[in-house]
Amino acid sequence: MKNWLDNWMLRHQNRTSLALHIVGIPACFVAAPALLVMHMWYWAAGAFVGGYILQFVGHAIEGNRSGEEMLLRRIMGKTTDPDEPTNP
Repeated sequence: MKNWLDNWMLRHQNRTSLALHIVGIPACFVAAPALLVMHMWYWAAGAFVGGYILQFVGHAIEGNRSGEEMLLRRIMGKTTDPDEPTNP
């Protein structure tokens, strides 16, 4: 877990990017499911999509790939940038 957190922190050093992630991650994985439970489908979809948009904007500011993009590249056999931290 420490290795994962260290890797995550390396990829989120910009303060704006980190702030966007601090809002975006809970929007996706806490608020959206809670809103689904309350049958607020449109709000849940908005929280999920909006949270992901905030995170992707953060990665654009940071100048690196999102974890999802890195995972998809690995699955498709594409190599990641040698300068980008990876999780062994």
